[in-house]
Amino acid sequence: MTGSANARAVLDRVLSRPPRLGRTRLVSVDGPSGSGKTTLAEDLVRLGRERGVRIDVVPTDHFATWSEPVGWWPRLERAVLAPLERGEVARYQRVEWRGGEPVPGAWLEVPPPDVLVLEGVSSARVEVADRASLLVWVEHPDPAVRLERAVARDGAGTRPHLVEWQRVETEWFRRDSTRERAHVQMTNP
Repeated sequence: MTGSANARAVLDRVLSRPPRLGRTRLVSVDGPSGSGKTTLAEDLVRLGRERGVRIDVVPTDHFATWSEPVGWWPRLERAVLAPLERGEVARYQRVEWRGGEPVPGAWLEVPPPDVLVLEGVSSARVEVADRASLLVWVEHPDPAVRLERAVARDGAGTRPHLVEWQRVETEWFRRDSTRERAHVQMTNP
């Protein structure tokens, strides 16, 4: 199945499920860095908009930092999930990555969409499972390939951070049982 075919199948599946975050269907796209989560999320948004679906994406990279790879969740909960659950506009200050380093960035607003794609490492964590319409796991099977993809994306200077990031995410996924809880599991070449 091609990337677009995968995205169509995921979009069809999430649209067939009831909203569980207020009136919003939440699809979490999770998996190790360098596996293709962002590409799937972008395809979901593009395909959804082509169908007239009000769809938006919130990347976990807007919250995570090297020093806080998964502990930022309460901020996302307060700023994004809680307001959307109440049918209100979400508002948060994103983390921007400049030269491989996180810095405070722009303030963003997310009006309640029909579908919200929460994309990134730890987005399908157990804390969101009861409000997600669909949990998607995306993984390239080779950690070395994933590392090289992430370094190519983020720059050579990020390699030491990304090596540590892989260690942290591996432990996180083991403790959280993220892959095992996913409704959809995809392996990307």
